[in-house]
Amino acid sequence: MTSAGRRLVVIGGGVIGLSCAFEAACAGWDVTVVDPQPGRGAGWVAAGMLAPTAEAHFGEEALTRLLVAGAGVWPKFAADLEFAIGGTVGFEVTGSLLAAKDAGDRSDLIRTLEFQRSLGLNVEELRPAALRSLEPNLSPTLAAGALLPNDHQVSNRLLLAGLVRACIESGVSFVHEEATALGWSGSMATVQLGSGDSMTSESLLLAMGARTGLVESTLGPLPIVRPVKGHILRLRGTEPLLERTVRATVRGRNVYLVPRRDGELVVGATVEERGFDERVQAGQVFALLDDARRVLPGVDELELVESACGLRPATSTNAPVIGRLDDGPVLIATGHYRNGILLAPLTAQIIASELEGRRHPAADLVAAAEIPAR
Repeated sequence: MTSAGRRLVVIGGGVIGLSCAFEAACAGWDVTVVDPQPGRGAGWVAAGMLAPTAEAHFGEEALTRLLVAGAGVWPKFAADLEFAIGGTVGFEVTGSLLAAKDAGDRSDLIRTLEFQRSLGLNVEELRPAALRSLEPNLSPTLAAGALLPNDHQVSNRLLLAGLVRACIESGVSFVHEEATALGWSGSMATVQLGSGDSMTSESLLLAMGARTGLVESTLGPLPIVRPVKGHILRLRGTEPLLERTVRATVRGRNVYLVPRRDGELVVGATVEERGFDERVQAGQVFALLDDARRVLPGVDELELVESACGLRPATSTNAPVIGRLDDGPVLIATGHYRNGILLAPLTAQIIASELEGRRHPAADLVAAAEIPAR
């Protein structure tokens, strides 16, 4: 049973909003999620990679520390969620591989591995023969590779379905509408809905991803979050061609291949600055398939069952914004860019702590990652 003053409205039913709603409900909050299609959004078209090592990029050392912390809470989060729903979310701890197609790609790989090691990350360079001993279906012409034992994956769609179910089981209610306007007066937040109705709450969490800036708001300045388009493909065979996720560089272009136990193979993903354009473009699909088959020739025999685009929510530093907006009743969790699924459990913990008037230790990692690199 919840007590007075413990009501939370979450605007946005993607992986971030649902994770926060579940965490808050488990802590005794009366939670309502406002979203016309809970469980969709960018997370629905993602691959589900949990890759703090592979996502370590030059100039983002502080963000990498946040990603490592986020990966650390995933095993317990997955176990708790699977217990709550009595089913699986497809959390796999097989590790990941990096692969380089030619000599130029190998040079880039070596520089990346040196940088990752400088951050204390666990990486093991592999010769082509060792790479293919781990994944025999890979192309025999690959130039080099590496094992990332701490980079894992989760089935993004099983995860989202599990979060919706877990929220319902925990007493979270859903309003299947668009939020059209937000504001606050005194200690209360107000949400205007597309139907013309409104809601008030002692606490409100804004978790709208790339659409953060599209809702009418009197909350004051909101973080600037832009959409970054990504094409992604889903292929299917009778059995998995890979055991581990493979992230490859092919003639300077990046492609990843994420296997599922049921024979699905997820291939992605482009990085395109095209605003809110969600059109699937033939040229991008062709490029992804061409790069994928150069890494994994068996791709040619698979069925192409889906091509889609997602809009990643990115800030100027590629770091998320998580916390309370000024000193009012509104909290925000957005801007997770490529790492929404990876950081969802840790984000939920940070928001739950803020709701209780405490500062989560990882909040310092978020603050450090938000500072632009020099």
